[in-house]
Amino acid sequence: MKEARDFSIGALIAIIVAVVIAVVSIYGVIIRNSYEFQLKKANETSNYETRKAVEDYARSLIAQYTADKLRYETYKESNSAERQSWAEEARIRANTTATIYNEYILKNSFVFRDNIPEDIKSELSYLK
Repeated sequence: MKEARDFSIGALIAIIVAVVIAVVSIYGVIIRNSYEFQLKKANETSNYETRKAVEDYARSLIAQYTADKLRYETYKESNSAERQSWAEEARIRANTTATIYNEYILKNSFVFRDNIPEDIKSELSYLK
């Protein structure tokens, strides 16, 4: 009887130790991931090359969106079915570009630190 009680106490202690180790390990991983994310974020916000790459890509998306928007506005009221199809294709491309741009700016907003250049918009609107 005493051996069974000693075994159950030993098993209980082993379970408690295992739970404590698991909790400490999980907490350690969370702290390490948070630290690495903050370090990466700080490095990228201060890195000129990263900021330039983000700005350049944003500007290229704006140029692509503007070109498609102008093409859409040019041909949307045309009498030709072919030109109206060009307008519809341009509208679809412009909306796709707007989606990509808006997500990109959202994901990279920390690079600007509330200091977005004037020529980079915070959001592109969708064409209806």
